[in-house]
Amino acid sequence: MPELPEVETILIGLRAALDGRRIISTEVRSDLRWPVPDDLSIRADGKKIRAATRLGKYMLIALMRGPTLLIHLGMSGRIRITHSRRKGAAYLPLRHEHVILTLDDGTRVGLVDPRRFGCFLLLDSGREREHPLLAKLGADPLLPGFDAPYLVARLMGKRSPIKTMLLDQHVVAGLGNIYVSEILFRARINPERRAASLVVDEVTRIAEVTPAVLREAIGAGGSTLRDYVDSEGKPGAFQELHQVYGREGEPCPECPGYPACHGIRRVVQAGRSSFYCPRLQPPLSLEDA
Repeated sequence: MPELPEVETILIGLRAALDGRRIISTEVRSDLRWPVPDDLSIRADGKKIRAATRLGKYMLIALMRGPTLLIHLGMSGRIRITHSRRKGAAYLPLRHEHVILTLDDGTRVGLVDPRRFGCFLLLDSGREREHPLLAKLGADPLLPGFDAPYLVARLMGKRSPIKTMLLDQHVVAGLGNIYVSEILFRARINPERRAASLVVDEVTRIAEVTPAVLREAIGAGGSTLRDYVDSEGKPGAFQELHQVYGREGEPCPECPGYPACHGIRRVVQAGRSSFYCPRLQPPLSLEDA
């Protein structure tokens, strides 16, 4: 699933295509996990685009004097931007291109989602956070509201592993398996530690490391492990900079030649792989091991 850096990378390209543009027409070719609204064309056609923003893994496109388009890429979705080369040129949708916006300069913006786990919905302007998909989201790590005091308050007394807590979208919006592994490595926190066992200084390290890791990933265009590409069809490069994720058995990048370090290990938590260095990220106690 595209995580926050991948969604933000796609959004950067999307903003460039949408800036100052007007939606001329919308085409719904098939439904997604939730049905695309029947009144999409009525409410969106002819509207000028006001802003394109992000909350966690959701993209929000606000229309002037109109609704807000809510887009989620699901497990394997992507945005396809096709710039018109000549007036009246034929447009050939991809097999799994479910919703297509045509802009006033001829550009097409399509949501491609082979598994149909994404969404393309309409929200009332000014009431976006009231929608069930957004109402209970936690703080976005790259937006105001995410800091050490916030994280301390959300983790206080929680007996779930810290990895599980950070993956909970009600606690932190936008994080996924890749980046939580990278964040915990840099913060020197074992992924199996119970959240309640962390002291304030440790939670503060997580709060400080999180936006730094995400911004580095955005700068590299996100991580491409399977089929993620940005809005121009280019893969990300941050997977080349992963320090622990997907590197089971490899030497720890921070422990070169250290005899007590036996390399990166992998454990499975709630069906997902966690990668860590057992020397730099030791368990707190036998209970947390």
